[in-house]
Amino acid sequence: MPAPSAIYRLTFYVLLLQAAWCGAFSRVASAQSQQFELTPKGLEPAAKVAARVEDTKITSDANVIARARMLLATAKPSEAIDLLDTWIEENETTRKPSLAEAYLVRGDAHVANDDEFKSLYDYERVIQDYPGSEFFVRALERELVVAKMYLGGLRKKSLGLIRIDTGIPLAEEAIMRINERLPASRLAERALLTLADYYYTQRDLRMAAETYDVFLRLFPRSDHRKKATQRLVYANIAQFKGPLYDANGLTEAKFQIQRYQAEFPLDAEQTGMGDALVARLDESAAQQMLEVAGWYSRRGDPPAQRLTLQRLIRQHPSTGAAKVAADILTKNNWPLEVPRRKPRENDLAREPALNPAAQPNQSPTQPSTTPASPQVPPVLPPASSSSTR
Repeated sequence: MPAPSAIYRLTFYVLLLQAAWCGAFSRVASAQSQQFELTPKGLEPAAKVAARVEDTKITSDANVIARARMLLATAKPSEAIDLLDTWIEENETTRKPSLAEAYLVRGDAHVANDDEFKSLYDYERVIQDYPGSEFFVRALERELVVAKMYLGGLRKKSLGLIRIDTGIPLAEEAIMRINERLPASRLAERALLTLADYYYTQRDLRMAAETYDVFLRLFPRSDHRKKATQRLVYANIAQFKGPLYDANGLTEAKFQIQRYQAEFPLDAEQTGMGDALVARLDESAAQQMLEVAGWYSRRGDPPAQRLTLQRLIRQHPSTGAAKVAADILTKNNWPLEVPRRKPRENDLAREPALNPAAQPNQSPTQPSTTPASPQVPPVLPPASSSSTR
């Protein structure tokens, strides 16, 4: 009978052989389940080969874009465009993230190749198809650069050869899109201020005033608020063509100057946007109302003339035109102020303070001791051909 230690050793060897046999069998089974490909290095798992191919593709994509950037930096934009055209045509249906950078670089190459209009198509492709890309804001910045070129006087090419057409509409649209796509941003602020400054320098005063007003509403805390407010005031004042024209811009400018004085008192004193300028605007507005009163006089409408002169005195009492209006009213025996309308019966019913019978401390049956005044309509002076203008 063998010793117990021998039996134990025999059992251990049997178990060891079983474990080795199971491990070999599992390796054979896993090897049969995997797919292998024949490569120059021999048989390799297909998954490993596919991963290496993908890494090679990524590296090659980055190399193509880097090569295009190098060509662009060495003043060879045409070669960069050709390289990117071929690569984009092969990969534009794959939706690779690197396509956003490729479109951006090709747009830059078009600008360097003196064909900024084509670059807008590439920038728009980045903006519309890759809004979550890191190149989204860069594409908007590039569009602003092209817009500034057009606002600076560059004309758009016609038939790809001659620069005839103006690019201002494209610049305006690009700036509006920047404010829509990236609102309340520094880029949108800079773009809108650029457009307002263009209108101001081109003496398009109405558009300048509107754009500066929109700028102040959208960016009330902007560092350029002082400049925008000044130019808004000047644009409104410059729109006034004389007493024979509308003076609403002067009224707006007057309130804007008062706001500017409240926000920037020291600058208002240094730049002359103070009480003296307000007085001049007041005088101009009064002169315009005096011209309107004269027009009513020439048309044979004394009531309208009288009402206009009375409004002039009430709104601009310290002007020279107000003294002239007072002289005309005195000469025609008209009151200097608009007479207040006497309260009517329905007014007394609506206003308890004017109707003693409606007071809570008085009995509703107690008659009022105050006699009712007869309702006499205001007497208007007859139209006279000798009315003073």
